[in-house]
Amino acid sequence: MPAPLVHRLRVRYAECDLQGVAFNAHYLNYFDTSMTELWRAAYGSYQAMLDRGVDMVLAEARVRFHRPARFDDELELGVVVIHLGRTSFRTNHTARLAGELVAEAELRHVLVDRRTAVKTPLPDWLRDGLAPWAVITDGPPQGP
Repeated sequence: MPAPLVHRLRVRYAECDLQGVAFNAHYLNYFDTSMTELWRAAYGSYQAMLDRGVDMVLAEARVRFHRPARFDDELELGVVVIHLGRTSFRTNHTARLAGELVAEAELRHVLVDRRTAVKTPLPDWLRDGLAPWAVITDGPPQGP
């Protein structure tokens, strides 16, 4: 089974709420950073995808919180690809602190034409680039 792509991110003071913990909405930003790192590992940069005329847009997000993270905690963020559809793909994300699960999420992105913003099929180069981090859990592509 392929290992997740992992990178580290430190919780900044401005990301903490009055309770002293990382505010929940920031986790979507953390996981978005993971997507940028995935693109960097798979294609060299996010710009490489844009240069090929496509972009991705977030269509759905589900986040579950397990414990708080606080200012200056160093999170270990992991991402794997769990589904490659016709025009969309899903990723599973984890945020860990000293090995303990802090939060997890499933994101669904849709691939769109960069000029028209109309959804477009996933090209072979995109599928091939994501393959090292693909842990497909739900069979062959079925729909969007």
